[in-house]
Amino acid sequence: MTIDIGFTFSRFAAVVYKEFIQMRRDRVTFAMMIGIPLMQLILFGYAINSDPRHLPTAVLSADNSPYSRGIVAGMQTSTYFDVTGQLSSRAQAEAALKNGDAQFVLTIPEDFSRKLLRGETPVLLLEADATDPAATSGAVASLREIVSRAIARDLPGPAAELAATDLPVTIRVHAEYNPEAVTQYNIVPGLMGVILSLTLTMITSLAITRERERGTMENLLSTPVKPLEVMLGKITPYILVGYIQIALIILASKFLFDVPLRGSLVPIFVLSLVFIAANLSVGVTLSTVAKNQLQAVQMSVFFFLPSLLLSGFMFPFRGMPAWAQVLGSALPLTHYLRFVRGVLLKGATGMESLTHIWPIAIFFLAVIAIGMLRYRKTLD
Repeated sequence: MTIDIGFTFSRFAAVVYKEFIQMRRDRVTFAMMIGIPLMQLILFGYAINSDPRHLPTAVLSADNSPYSRGIVAGMQTSTYFDVTGQLSSRAQAEAALKNGDAQFVLTIPEDFSRKLLRGETPVLLLEADATDPAATSGAVASLREIVSRAIARDLPGPAAELAATDLPVTIRVHAEYNPEAVTQYNIVPGLMGVILSLTLTMITSLAITRERERGTMENLLSTPVKPLEVMLGKITPYILVGYIQIALIILASKFLFDVPLRGSLVPIFVLSLVFIAANLSVGVTLSTVAKNQLQAVQMSVFFFLPSLLLSGFMFPFRGMPAWAQVLGSALPLTHYLRFVRGVLLKGATGMESLTHIWPIAIFFLAVIAIGMLRYRKTLD
């Protein structure tokens, strides 16, 4: 018996041709090979920005002089700050930062112009939501130059000498919620949402696909179980898994990374149920589309990648262009990160957190409806 060990181009070409046919048949895998690099190229090229601008800024001014107005106008012109409104009390200022309505609050005291003209170096207070230090560092660094130019432009005649040598005002920056700019305070609570999103979506995406590959789907379809009952039945066991992950991350945050837990943990455990259910529903819905477990995992990655990049976990959310913020706002991870950081770092209550939960609930209802329709198609 002789063994042919020579290389034959015709046999090589036949194998290549066969692989192209297989690739054409496995359209999901082919789409992932093209779609994921294209998504990364677009997101990293257009959406990711490490120097955020147009950050919402509220002004609490008790001085209506040309100098205070000039400073506010200079901040608006700089493109780092977008002045979104005028506040009338300290309570409004604190609420704007706590709820995430404003990234900065500029406070101008009532005697600002009088002290400025007397050379008494009045104080400007800039309060920043520093839960994500990267989102505020560029704007804070630019404030001194902005104020200096505004005052030098507006000071009249002999008073212009006040701005000739040094800045005639004192700028105080209060980095609220993370004064030491510790990155762990921002990252570790955010990891709660990232880990839940990745693991729960991927695990449940294998649910129906695994049964189909093992041949047990036929037995399930022959029972009188309704589509909603099947989907909820597959989701429920993994809810406990999600809560175990939440508990582990909170323990690690407290005892390993010294993250300050300023709020109650009750809203975390109660309201996280909506986010857990949303991710589980995505996984089950993907499993009704995928033909095998490999495709199910690939689809999970295709969902997780934009969630990770557009949620504000890795890069400042407000540094992204408007279209990327719209896409990010449609994803549950974006709202869950704001919820978790608000409770743990800002001490937000359950009622104050509901504004971040209802978009996740809408997402869950939409995805579970799609999953039920897909399951009916599987029945056919």
